[in-house]
Amino acid sequence: MLEVKSLRKSYGSKVAVDGVSFTVGKGETIGLLGPNGAGKTTTVSMIAGLTRQDSGDVLIDGRRLQGDTDPVKRKIGLVPQDLALYDELSAGDNLQFFAALYDISGSKAKQVIAEALTLVGLADRAKDKVGTFSGGMKRRVNLAAALLHDPDILLLDEPTVGVDPQSRNAIFENLETLKARGKTLVYTTHYMEEAERLCDRLVVIDHGKVIAGDTLRGLYRLLPVTNILEIELDDASGLDLALLRELPNVTSAEISGSVLKAGVRDLSTGAPGILQWLTAQGRTYQHVVSERPSLETVFLSLTGRSLRDV
Repeated sequence: MLEVKSLRKSYGSKVAVDGVSFTVGKGETIGLLGPNGAGKTTTVSMIAGLTRQDSGDVLIDGRRLQGDTDPVKRKIGLVPQDLALYDELSAGDNLQFFAALYDISGSKAKQVIAEALTLVGLADRAKDKVGTFSGGMKRRVNLAAALLHDPDILLLDEPTVGVDPQSRNAIFENLETLKARGKTLVYTTHYMEEAERLCDRLVVIDHGKVIAGDTLRGLYRLLPVTNILEIELDDASGLDLALLRELPNVTSAEISGSVLKAGVRDLSTGAPGILQWLTAQGRTYQHVVSERPSLETVFLSLTGRSLRDV
């Protein structure tokens, strides 16, 4: 549905986007993951046709996007990072304005506005001024405005910035509904939990370049350690960690107080091997828990810096 080919954009001597490429299929959600300033918003702006690229192409359903008036742009809906609403107008009137920009009027406009407000859970607030809404509610109206012309592709540029947890969850549910309807979603974020919940695949961007692109599971496979096993020992004194590190699948081992932390590549084979080894050493334990590294760990491993670094 969407193909991005070697997009590049410079502002003077600063290269904002440097050869970004990826594809998104119908009904798929792809996440553009990276810190502030990585080039995510510039990439989205070029896909939407708001910013002209220096080089590269954007293809919508196999057709190259050409110019501001290209009718293929009607397949795109944009939810910008900044709110594009008028506080003195009601939610319904805001959407009436945006519907007119899409040349939707009369009974058709009433229908699509009602459907959009129902989807985002604000049908009962249609006549209320947007200026009286919370930040999260405004974000939901912002989303509704992008849906009025029933686009095939929805570009979402950090649509949950500054919203409360309840509104964030409501937006997530809205997006999951749209995906179930076959919409193609491109979602930019620097929030790990959002990427993990929403995205089928992730494109990791840093300093304007794609440094990795894969499913969540595929990105975890880039790490030398895919799981951490924590074992609370009754007595950790004198434990020979060098021997433990020689076990198959064990990549690291350290002791913190009475807790043994061991990194393993494959939990299904590594964990039993460690527990059997401890038993053979005469060590007893009371509590065992496993956890996988976070996306933050993946990003740190790939770039050498935190995702939240600017």
